[in-house]
Formats: sequence, structure tokens, C-alpha cells
Amino acid sequence: MNKKQKATLGSVLVLFVLAVSGWFLHTHTLSVLQPAGPVGTKERNLIIFCVAISAVIVVPVFGMLIYIARRYHEDNHHGRDKYHPELDGNRKAEAIWWLVPTFIMIIISIVTWNSSYALDPFKKLASDRPTMHIQVVAMDWKWLFIYPEQRVASINYVYIPVGTPVDFEITSDTVMTSFWVPQLGGQMYAMPGMSTHLNLEAAKIGQYNGVAANISGKGFADQKFTVGAVRADLFPQTIASLRASSNVLGQTEYAALTHPSTMSSPKYYRSVTPGLYDTIMMKYMMPMADNTHVHQGAY
Repeated sequence: MNKKQKATLGSVLVLFVLAVSGWFLHTHTLSVLQPAGPVGTKERNLIIFCVAISAVIVVPVFGMLIYIARRYHEDNHHGRDKYHPELDGNRKAEAIWWLVPTFIMIIISIVTWNSSYALDPFKKLASDRPTMHIQVVAMDWKWLFIYPEQRVASINYVYIPVGTPVDFEITSDTVMTSFWVPQLGGQMYAMPGMSTHLNLEAAKIGQYNGVAANISGKGFADQKFTVGAVRADLFPQTIASLRASSNVLGQTEYAALTHPSTMSSPKYYRSVTPGLYDTIMMKYMMPMADNTHVHQGAY
């Protein structure tokens, strides 16, 4: 195969890869690139920036690699591969390979500093509406959502009002896992005995898929949930529909939920034992002979 044929084959392969990549992006929805909230939008923009700045570095490097390999190949007999010892200590060359990386690192440092602060998951989102509080408990292999202010609970489906900041307070009653809603924002780890926070907001009505983004056992693949973003004025009606459920989440019912299992459909509870989230947290914080001191009634 001569050089022209090799060049043609290389070009065809590059075009093929680009075509397949374009087809995939056109026919598949990448959740992180389809944000539905302010946090998700900022993270999408950060991903695009990282790809662009990486291209600024990677494309010239690989371009020079191909150029140098072709120019100084041992079969090159055109006199272009002469040794130039005077390039050692060349100020122009050294300025390029020192100043350009330095400039790029300065840009990356500024963006990293600003984005780390702006996207701090514990940071409350700026809004003219009060932040809503939802407690999240990771279990084998399901997600429990407790609305402490509304005094209801649900499994694998959580409703939030559009345009309202939501503070998800997250813990685990099993091994460590990770709470992630790709279209709304980044992930946050759920760990036994620790309470973490993830502040998110939905900008439009819709249903957004959530997953456990950390392998946690046999049923990990089915540990999924849905965030239903509804109109803010209809949110009270949504909570009222949850209260119409006949299920009550007391200590006995919760104990049954802790057994490893998956749920194919959401489940709702019209009331929940007071302080259940704190009880789950504290049993990993100190030895407890039993939980009989916890109030057994429901809201």
C-alpha cells in the first residue's frame, strides 16, 4: 500500500468515525446534554468548555505527532529530516511550549475555582421562592423520599414544583451509593451515618430519570427513580393525592422495606413516623439497644 492509499484510508476512517458519532448523538438522548434546570445547564456548559479546552490541547499535539512522524520517517529521502542542533535553546520555541500551557492552565484554574463554588451541591440556590426540603434514604435497592414539611413519603418517585429550589438531604440505610438526576444536576453520595445535601431545581415540567450511580449489589441496576416536576400551583394537589393513599410508613412498615428487594412501580404513604430520617441516621452514629423510644405513631 503506497502513501496515497494510506492517506486515503486514514481519511475514510476519520470520516467514518465522525459520521458514526454524529449519528449516535442525533439518535440518542444524552441526559447530561439535555439539562432541565439551572444546575444541569451550568454543568452542561462546563462539560462543553472542558471538551473545547481539551481539543485546543489534544488536536495540535496529535497534529504535530503525525507531522513529525511523516517528516522524520527513516524512508524520507527528500532532505527535510536534517538535524538542526541550533534549535536547542531556541527562545521562540521555548516561549511557545512554556507560555501556551501556562496560559491554558491559568484559564482552567479560574474556571475550576469559579465552577467549584458556583456548583457546590450544599449551596442553596438563589430564588425568590423558599427552598423545599426533601429527605432521601438509599436502600437495597430502592429510594425512599420523605417530605418532612408535607408529612408524606414515597418510594422511587418524588414530586417537586417547577421553579422551586429543592434541598435533597441524603443518607443511606445500606452500603454507600450515589444519588443522581442527570438532567437536573450532579450526583451526591449517600452514606450510612452521614447526611449530605444536593440542591437542585427543575426549570420545566417533566419527568426526569434518576439512578444510583454507584454499584451497590445485585439489584443495583434496578435502583432507579423518577423526579416528577409539576406546576407550582398544582403541587398542593399532588401532595393531596399522596395523602389519599392507604399506606402508612411506621417503624414496622419501614423495617419491611429494609429487606433487599426491588420495586417495579412507585409506592406512596399518606403519613410517616416523625423523626424517621433522624432515627435512620442515628442508628449508625451510636449503639442502640432498640428503637422503642421512637414514637410509633404517624403524622
